[in-house]
Amino acid sequence: MGKTLIIGSSGQIGSDLVGELSALKGKDNVIASDIREPKNFDGTFVTLDATNKKDLERIIDEHDVSEVYLLAALLSATAEMNPQFAWDLNMGSLSHVLDLAREGKLKKIFFPSSIAVFGPTTPKDNTPQRTILEPSTVYGITKLAGERWAEYYFKRYGTDIRGIRYPGLISYKALPGGGTTDYAVQIFYDALQNKTHECFLNKDTELPMLYMSDAVRGTINLMEAPADQIKIRSAYNLAGFSFTPEQIAASIQKHIPNFKIAYQPDYRQAIADSWPNSIDDSEARKDWGWKPKYDLDAMVEDMLTNLEKKLA
Repeated sequence: MGKTLIIGSSGQIGSDLVGELSALKGKDNVIASDIREPKNFDGTFVTLDATNKKDLERIIDEHDVSEVYLLAALLSATAEMNPQFAWDLNMGSLSHVLDLAREGKLKKIFFPSSIAVFGPTTPKDNTPQRTILEPSTVYGITKLAGERWAEYYFKRYGTDIRGIRYPGLISYKALPGGGTTDYAVQIFYDALQNKTHECFLNKDTELPMLYMSDAVRGTINLMEAPADQIKIRSAYNLAGFSFTPEQIAASIQKHIPNFKIAYQPDYRQAIADSWPNSIDDSEARKDWGWKPKYDLDAMVEDMLTNLEKKLA
């Protein structure tokens, strides 16, 4: 069995996923990669531009890679600032990985999708796995196109590709990365450092979220599940809990009573308004046993505990 390559390992998901996969597979069997080398990295790291197929193929050959987690992407709010680059990065990298799998160089691929594939015409509450997909952002468009490519390659070439539609992800290890849901990460830094946060969404904007430890566990469980259990080859809905900025602020105030929040909605409000309030992830629960461990209050307590240590 070959090694595992994580493309985009310095990002929000990759920062947590590298450690968990190294513990599972052994540090020598996990190759981390990103466009820039991180500081004080403990493991094997290679610099990689995910849009460069020749470099990607060289690294796969040199390190005997058989499995890829493709995490490199430009996120929702950042992608709106540079749509063409977002398309080139998000779709170009996926195209290269799929082609290398078709050529027999890879056995398994993980592709992250997002709730951004949904749009203003999608049912807002308990959004089902199979529903209207009319994204209104370039990020959502790339993820929807990626889902269709993934299923096409599975059906035509037998490519073992697996995916998750992530909701907003919350982690203390990585800084906010330009996503519309990233207020729910920044708010913890502001609560601990300034005791105040100015939110770029309205107080009652409800969005589905997931704590990073649950997201990483779910991702690995999906990838380690027997192939015959994976019934959906585009991307599974996944969710933990939904909340509004007002609700997460109230949960933080249980630990930091003098924390204050103000609201100054900007262009990201329109993006959030096009996304669901809550997600139905029953297909993932049924097919490969998905179940989150954290609710809102448990996540807030763990975030504050770990982020306080990090900032100290």
